[in-house]
Formats: sequence, structure tokens, C-alpha cells
Amino acid sequence: MTSDAGGQPYDADLMAAVTELGAALRGLVDASVLTTVPADELRAAAAGTRAVTERLAAARRPPTRLPVLDDPLVFRRVYSPVSGVGSALAPPLVIRRAEGGVVAEATLGAAYEGPPGYVHGGVSSLLMDQLLGSTAIAAGLWGMTVRLELDYRGPVPLSTPLTLQARVTEAAGRKCVVTGTIAPAEDPERTLVEARGVFVMPREEVRADYFGAITDASGRPAPPRRPTDATATTERP
Repeated sequence: MTSDAGGQPYDADLMAAVTELGAALRGLVDASVLTTVPADELRAAAAGTRAVTERLAAARRPPTRLPVLDDPLVFRRVYSPVSGVGSALAPPLVIRRAEGGVVAEATLGAAYEGPPGYVHGGVSSLLMDQLLGSTAIAAGLWGMTVRLELDYRGPVPLSTPLTLQARVTEAAGRKCVVTGTIAPAEDPERTLVEARGVFVMPREEVRADYFGAITDASGRPAPPRRPTDATATTERP
């Protein structure tokens, strides 16, 4: 067993298996959008994929039950579509603390394409929502997204290392404002996407309405104390 700092212990072998499957699924997604194999190969691959799906579906949790590896109190979310190691959708984005805020790196492949050769604008929005929320958490200011504004200053290239940065610019009561950017890693001052997010912590009665049905992996009531899907930052320099 192992644990994040301040988090509940988890099965390290299960985490390794989930991480391995997530990486394999991301490889499958990437291959599926780039492949040029003939139709009979595609049908054979579809049949194999359905067989794997049937194996995984043999035991399923209800949507209101947290995965056994998750710990919302330390924002360990293994199936987050942005940062989850077990998600076929996630790059995954790894976020770490930096002076004045947070920074992250990502390289987005063809599965995230919008205009030919470039990242879909909605994917940039998804990444920035996660990054800005994580920045608020890193500053001890957490909440749910109530407004997200993006300025697209240039297309974001596929298969290119990217740097994402963010910092809190305003904080008062239950509300905070966070700004951030996406830029090429080789030229982090050349902003391609600029974002501004407003995050508000819901009132107690609203949190109960939103999350009252959530349970932990054993089925016991476990509404999150911090109602957000943003992940914790790592402590790497």
C-alpha cells in the first residue's frame, strides 16, 4: 500500500495496473485515428475491442460511487479526462507548483485535432479549465467554474511539447479569479491561448444538493468536501 501526502492509502499494484491500461487505451485511440489498414483489419480490431470491453464490463461500479483509487480530499482522480492516469481521454496533463502559480506540460496527438495539424479549440478550453482550477487549489482557494473565457491568439500545434502556466489574480470570499496561458515549450513567452476563469465555492446547501448521492468505494456516503475535479499539483521543482 502507498499514499499521497495527507491522502488515504491505496493499492499500489492496482494503481500500476490502471496506469498501464490507461496508457494502452491512449495508444489505441492514437492508433485508431492514424491507421490506414484496410476494412477487414478494422473490423477485426473492432471485434477484439468489443471482447476487451466485455471483460472490463464484467464488474462495474455505479456512477455515484467513487473509484477505489480516488481520494477527492487530495484530488487524486484516476479517471479525470484531463489528468487521469487511467483515462483514455486524458493526455494526461501533469501539473506542478511553480513560483507564483502552477505550470504543466503536455503534448497532444492526432486524437485532439481540430483544424488539420492543430489542436481543437475545445480541447484547449478543457485543459485550461483544469489548470486554472488546480491553480486555485494550490493557493488554498477552491471552487467550481462559473465562468471561463479564452482568447485564441494562434493555433496550437499537434505533436509539439506545450507549456501551460497559471496564477491567481483575484481572491475574495468564496470567489477567486485565475488566469493562464498555453505556449510552445520551446518559446513559453509566445502565448497561443490566454484564459481567465472565475471559480466560486458553492454554499453548503448547494454542495449537498450537487453531491449528496456520492459514496466512497465501499458504498458509504462520501460527498466531497471540496467539490471540484481539479487535481493536486505535484511537489516537483
